[in-house]
Amino acid sequence: QVPLVESGGGLVQAGGSLRLSCAASGRGFSTYNMGWFRQTPGKERDFVACIRWDGGSTNYQDSVKGRFSISRDNAKTTVYLQMNSLKPEDTAVYYCAATRSSCSSTSSAYNYWGQGTQVTVSS
Repeated sequence: QVPLVESGGGLVQAGGSLRLSCAASGRGFSTYNMGWFRQTPGKERDFVACIRWDGGSTNYQDSVKGRFSISRDNAKTTVYLQMNSLKPEDTAVYYCAATRSSCSSTSSAYNYWGQGTQVTVSS
């Protein structure tokens, strides 16, 4: 198993920035592809970004391209999501997830999930 704990969420004004962290414990973090998803009440969990196990490849949802950046530090067993130029529509609970499948935009491909961290962007 790969227990995951997100942090860094909060309240920010539109145009501001936040950096989310997802700390993993257990073995094998560096062998997992990692993703970030977000969810608002009553809606499905949406893909935000993913990063390959070695950090050599990333993928983003179109609406966050150029504003968000995913990165990882395998020595610290942590994955990050830097969010800039935030918009009210970015408001959601953000989840990190781990998979040994290919970096995927499909939530069902991920085996392990964190508990989520709330991001609220005010207008």
